[in-house]
Amino acid sequence: MDYGFQVVIAPSFADIFYNNCFKNGILPIKLSEEQVEELFRRTAANEGYKLTVDLENKTIADDKGLTISFDLDEHRRQFLLLGLDDIGLTLQHEDLISAYEAKQAARLG
Repeated sequence: MDYGFQVVIAPSFADIFYNNCFKNGILPIKLSEEQVEELFRRTAANEGYKLTVDLENKTIADDKGLTISFDLDEHRRQFLLLGLDDIGLTLQHEDLISAYEAKQAARLG
C-alpha cells in the first residue's frame, strides 16, 4: 500500500496474504491463469497499458474493449467500498458497545 498499490491481480493467493489485503485496504482479485496471461500480453503490446477496476460492479476494463468480471464476497466488497478496517467496523457499533459497558458497570457496581 505504501507504494500506491490498490489492487493485486493473480490466479491464486495464499490465505494469509489474501486476508491481509482486505485488512490493509487492498483488493486482491483472483482471475484464471488464462485471463492473467491475457493481461500480460496486453501489457507487453501496449506501452502505458492501464486497467480500470470497478469495485461497485466487480469488473476490470481497459480502453481497448476488454471487460472481465470478478467474484468477491459481498461483505468484503462493502468493507472496501466503505473504507473500513477491523477497528472501523467495530466502531460502527460504538453506541451498542457503550450501552453494554454502561450496563455492565451498573451491574458490577
